[in-house]
Amino acid sequence: MPVLDKNDCCFERDGRRFRYRVGAIIVEDEHVLLARNDIGDYYYSVGGGVHLGETAEDAVRREVREETGVDYEIERLAVVHENFFDNDSGLLRGLVCHELALFYLMKPRGRRDCDAYNFTEVGKEYMEWLPIDRLSEHKVFPSFLGEYLAEMPEEIKHIVERDY
Repeated sequence: MPVLDKNDCCFERDGRRFRYRVGAIIVEDEHVLLARNDIGDYYYSVGGGVHLGETAEDAVRREVREETGVDYEIERLAVVHENFFDNDSGLLRGLVCHELALFYLMKPRGRRDCDAYNFTEVGKEYMEWLPIDRLSEHKVFPSFLGEYLAEMPEEIKHIVERDY
């Protein structure tokens, strides 16, 4: 079973998992900051679980600071993402997952500050700047990110994905 932070808005029941999370879209100089770890073969958004009693905006600022060591400011809410998936490997093996995520576009700082790593329950986690125009060369989650970054719409997008 995955490690659950007792503070996260997350629960498991009857082989199903629900999680409320936030993600940060951090763009500098036509690059996006993404995370990866030693276990998976993919990149994923900076972010994590919203704690009980915490606003989504406070959560995204906290998660960005924890994962990157940098204080980014929020520009705006960008995407509401409803994600339904199952997983046959990794920490979520055997669970049918339902995730509700709010993605925030963060204000640029004018420089790529973070090439950091930290340690999590899944091992070492790395932060890397990937060129937006080459995201298709990598496995990236959420899968809508490349298309979203190419368009960068001003309105809030609502995206529903079902992978089962």
